[in-house]
Amino acid sequence: MSVDVIYKTKATATGGRDGHARTEDGDVDVNLVVPKEMGGPGGAGANPEKLFACGYSACFLGAMKAVSGKVGVKVPADAAVTAEIGFGPRSEGGYGITADLTIDLPGVDKAEAERLVAEAHKVCPYSNATRNNVDVGLTVA
Repeated sequence: MSVDVIYKTKATATGGRDGHARTEDGDVDVNLVVPKEMGGPGGAGANPEKLFACGYSACFLGAMKAVSGKVGVKVPADAAVTAEIGFGPRSEGGYGITADLTIDLPGVDKAEAERLVAEAHKVCPYSNATRNNVDVGLTVA
């Protein structure tokens, strides 16, 4: 698979899951904390799953806007995508993640919303990156 890259960004993490991460330009600068459920101290801070949830939800909403003209369904200004990311051991060994997206499109007919979501799932870079690797659930609220 080839990608005609039109944008790149860089981030550096130090200390692993209990450390710090920062983008090269400083726009994102977060302390990382291992959640209690994963054996860490918990408390204030982000973790890779939180960051992935933010990225996937924003990207998926952008994908819906990108395909809305093709599908003929307008994305309302108050549309929202909530990503719930799960983490745990895989039956095959190692660890894996799950992703469940809940899409809220106020005022949009459910059948039209589902059509829009299906098209967005085909073009969203996060959906393409996770396809056949991560269980992704899509729910239209």
